[in-house]
Amino acid sequence: MNVILIAVIVLGAIGLIAALVLYFTSKKFAVKEDPRIGQVNEVLPGANCGGCGFPGCGGMASACVKAADAGSLEGLNCPVGGQPVMEKVAAILGMKVEASAPKLAVVRCNGTCENRPRTVIYDGVKSCRIANTTCMGETACAYGCLGCGDCVNACQFGAIKMNETTGLPEVDTTKCTACGACAKACPRNIIEIRTMKGAKKMGVVVECMNKDKGAVAMKACKAACIACQKCVKVCTFDAIHVENNVAYIDPEKCRNCRKCEQECPKKVIHAINMPALKPKPAPEAAATAAKPAAAPVKPTSPEAPKAPAAPKTEA
Repeated sequence: MNVILIAVIVLGAIGLIAALVLYFTSKKFAVKEDPRIGQVNEVLPGANCGGCGFPGCGGMASACVKAADAGSLEGLNCPVGGQPVMEKVAAILGMKVEASAPKLAVVRCNGTCENRPRTVIYDGVKSCRIANTTCMGETACAYGCLGCGDCVNACQFGAIKMNETTGLPEVDTTKCTACGACAKACPRNIIEIRTMKGAKKMGVVVECMNKDKGAVAMKACKAACIACQKCVKVCTFDAIHVENNVAYIDPEKCRNCRKCEQECPKKVIHAINMPALKPKPAPEAAATAAKPAAAPVKPTSPEAPKAPAAPKTEA
C-alpha cells in the first residue's frame, strides 16, 4: 500500500477521534447561559467603558441577572445609558429600579496659568502619568493638574477638552456620562466623579487639592485653599470639613445654598451649572442698608408775636 495513503488514513482517524472527544467533552462540561443575559446586553449602550464597575457591558448584563435573582438591582447603574437604560433592564428582569442621583466628572483644580505660574519647562513625553513619575510638573504645586491631557485621551464621548488659555481640562456637562475613565487616567486624582443634584447636575465643589499649609500653598498657587475654615463656620448643614489643610464638600449633605462660596476669601469654592452670584455688598453699604431710616421731622410753624399788654389805669 502507498505510504502517502497510509499517512492520510492515519491522520484522518486521529482527526475523527479528536473530534469525537471534543464533542462529548463540550456536551459534558457545557455551561448554559441565562438567555436574559443576552437580552439585557442588547439594551445596554455597548460602550464597554467600565464605568459601571464591571468588565464591559457583558459583565454588567451578568451582574444585573444575578442581582435580579437575588431580589434587587440596588447599586447597579449604567452611567452611559442612565436611568432610561436601567428602566429597560428592569423591565426585562421583571424588577423595579429606583431613580439614581445624577453624577458628573468634576476637575478639582483651579491652578490656571495666571494663578499658578510655571517654574520649569517639561520637555518629556506628553503624558500626565509619565510627568508625574519623573518630575513634579512645570509648576511648584505637587497636587495640581499637569496639563498633558491624559483625561482627554481617555474620554470616549468627547466630553472633556483642554483649555489652551487656562491650561486646565474642562468638562462638557451635556456630554459627560460619568463613566470614570478620565478619573482613572489622572495620576493625581484631581478629577472626581461627583454626585450632583437635579436634572441640570448642579453642585458646589472645592477646586483645590493642595495639602500644603496655607503659606506654602499660596506660594505655589494664588487660588489655593488656605484652610481658614470660614466655609466650615458658615455651613449650616455640616457639609464641609477641612482635612489635610484642604476643604472638602460632602455632596450628600450639601444643599447648594452657596454660603461657603460667598465666604471663601480665596474664591476656591465654585458652583457648577448654577447662575452667577450677585456681588456681596461692602460692609459699609450693608451697615447702611441695615440701619433703620429716621422718622421725618415735622416742621414747626413760627409762633405769632404776642400783643403788648394794655397799660393799667388807676381808678
